[in-house]
Amino acid sequence: MPKELIRLLDCSMAFDGEVVLNNLNLYINDKEFLTLLGPSGCGKTTTLRIIGGFQRQSSGDVFFDGVRINDVPPHKRMVNTVFQKYALFTHLNVFENVAFGLKLKREEGKKLSKNEITSRVSEMLDIVSLNGFEKRDVSSLSGGQQQRVAIARALVNQPKVLLLDEPLGALDMRLRKDMQNELKRIQQATGITFVYVTHDQEEALAMSDTVVVMEKGVIQQIGTPEDIYNEPKNAFVADFIGESNIVDGCMHSDGVVEIFGRKFACLDRGFAPMEPVDVVIRPEDVDIVDVKDGMLTGTVTNITFKGMLYDIIVDFKGFKWLIQTTDLSPVGSKIGIKIDPDGIHIMKKGEFSGMFGDYSSYSAEYDDISDVEYEPDGADSEAAAYET
Repeated sequence: MPKELIRLLDCSMAFDGEVVLNNLNLYINDKEFLTLLGPSGCGKTTTLRIIGGFQRQSSGDVFFDGVRINDVPPHKRMVNTVFQKYALFTHLNVFENVAFGLKLKREEGKKLSKNEITSRVSEMLDIVSLNGFEKRDVSSLSGGQQQRVAIARALVNQPKVLLLDEPLGALDMRLRKDMQNELKRIQQATGITFVYVTHDQEEALAMSDTVVVMEKGVIQQIGTPEDIYNEPKNAFVADFIGESNIVDGCMHSDGVVEIFGRKFACLDRGFAPMEPVDVVIRPEDVDIVDVKDGMLTGTVTNITFKGMLYDIIVDFKGFKWLIQTTDLSPVGSKIGIKIDPDGIHIMKKGEFSGMFGDYSSYSAEYDDISDVEYEPDGADSEAAAYET
């Protein structure tokens, strides 16, 4: 049975009258890799800063191992932080950067011998695969290596929790993917609880034990990566986690939903007869067939080659779907589609209904544009002041 380590109870936060967190309730288990996921401004970095003690919530309580820590300053919490800007000391080498916090403890009267400091630094450098780099100038290291130094420096003080605020944001795509695997390996090797902040859905799904999806200062869904992807709670989650076609539907009865005037078998139950619903169909769950065999027929309006597959935009009665397939259908061609019952997910109508899922303005370049414009919703400039 997992042991609860951190609990945020009814936490709210407002800046200049604007609500950033709205009555947030969250618990984090010991040895868990938990990711706070959402777009810029959703409240994820504010949540992280409250856990670390860098921000005092407007209302609510924070508990650590069952003890209320609202008034405990950051340096007295068993928590350390790695920021997107690593704040390494350029005048110190790798060993000295990692040992910095331990030397401060020794100066403060803690009983740490030089041999113990050397041993613990060597252990951390081994964990982050930087053995032999002890005397290297940190400015000569690659971005990924600098990140590992920052992680080793944070872990050497043996915190119970490591907070990571967009730590991979400055890395290129290839290195970013490599470091995702490294972070998960480090977390498993140390057994330390990781609380990770990102806006990158693939990153969250690849590394996390638990994903917390946030928007407008509210937790929209908590679950495993598989649950979040396969069973989204609302249209925001369905759209934010991967690609989704989200259409209006009507539940005729358990296991039967109507879309575009046609009835489809599904696996969902528990809805009222004739209840309006949101219907989620993932692009990879749609099979292209001959028009005569299709449950629905549509017209191909756009094709993007993605290497292993094609992203195809198909117009169904004015609503455009994204279909991911290995079969090429030319622009302008008529196609039929089939969807198995387990490829249809039903959600109740809510505040995000009607806002997502139509690919009328689809562009394969949108993801790159959003990455360029992205700005973290936390204050990275204070990173060095928070390092303990």
